[in-house]
Amino acid sequence: MRARNWRSLGGASLGAAFLMANSSIGPGFLTQTTVFTQQLLTSFGFVILVSVVLDVGAQLNTWRILTVSELRAQDLANRLLPGLGYFLAAMVILGGFAFNIGNIAGCGLGLNVLTGLSFAQGAVISCGVALVLFWVREIGKMLDGFTKILGTVKILLTLGIAFSAHPPLLQALHHTLLPAKLSAAAIVTIVGGTVGGYITFSGAHRLLDAGIKGLENQAEVTRSAISGIVISTIMRFVLFLAIVGVLSRGAVLNADNPAAGVFRSAAGEAGFRIFGVILWSAAISSVVGAAYTSVSFFKTFHPVFARHERVCISAFIVLSTSVFVLVGKPAQLLVFAGAINGLILPIALGIVLVAATSRRLMGTYRHPRWMLAAGWVVVLVMGSLSVPVLVQQIGALLPGTR
Repeated sequence: MRARNWRSLGGASLGAAFLMANSSIGPGFLTQTTVFTQQLLTSFGFVILVSVVLDVGAQLNTWRILTVSELRAQDLANRLLPGLGYFLAAMVILGGFAFNIGNIAGCGLGLNVLTGLSFAQGAVISCGVALVLFWVREIGKMLDGFTKILGTVKILLTLGIAFSAHPPLLQALHHTLLPAKLSAAAIVTIVGGTVGGYITFSGAHRLLDAGIKGLENQAEVTRSAISGIVISTIMRFVLFLAIVGVLSRGAVLNADNPAAGVFRSAAGEAGFRIFGVILWSAAISSVVGAAYTSVSFFKTFHPVFARHERVCISAFIVLSTSVFVLVGKPAQLLVFAGAINGLILPIALGIVLVAATSRRLMGTYRHPRWMLAAGWVVVLVMGSLSVPVLVQQIGALLPGTR
């Protein structure tokens, strides 16, 4: 029995790690990384390094505090201050909506690569596919297995592209530690796109659902969080090296779908088509996952959301698609999604950190001071950088701008 329970916990914790990791290396991540690597070249390695440090501060705190309290984030916030949980849920849903518009944009980009359809046509078709997938019974189990396979395939494919691109490794390593250029927009967008919004809570909530909670399971919780961070970090650096290698050979990337240009330049038409499959698959699974997780934040507040969950999530997907078709600009929307979630991250994390110091909520548990300090560093850094970056990204989406 003990061995069976151990295997069950291990599977659930690995599933939580992949859930967080795959959410953080979706279509937004691919485009955001490509856009900013074009601007910073090998110095983008420093942005990745900073984002990993901030991810650790955000994720370890969130996963540990929520699993020790045995409460979902919105419930913990409501117990800290009545009504605060509603505010937190609204913020996460806003960020999830921005993510989902970006995911739909990723679907449009993927089908454009595969079929030549316009971005809007690809988005509408993908919306229909997402709704069909969602209404299939047991969609959650299917997507769990799919995302594990997808995450592995994305890493292996991109690793192959990185090798074929022959990146300047020594220069990349040098500028990862001592950058020649810096960009607040890159830091905010990458951190927001890989750990902001619903992604902050996706892994911890998954562990709570699996019964991995309480002080006795903290070693398992920590391993799961670190596994998710490691998986996403590997993918970040591998993609960065692939892009740097392609750009160092003089490649010029398409502004509307820059990540696709990386794969085409490194591996020809075959790499271009494979990228289309990977991008569309990652995007369509993210559309359903983001919608499900975002709407789930309201389920504990009123029975109507639980009774009509499928209808609410379907409406969420349709509305996300409508906004994308109206606005267009797929690459810019994917960057904007990271920026807005970069602003939500310090607010959400700050609430969780304050709750961690409440004896009324945490009982005899005392959260490690170094973890609290690391968490507040994330709050201060992201809080101070995110507002001007978000204003800049909103300006890029206004009519008449590219």
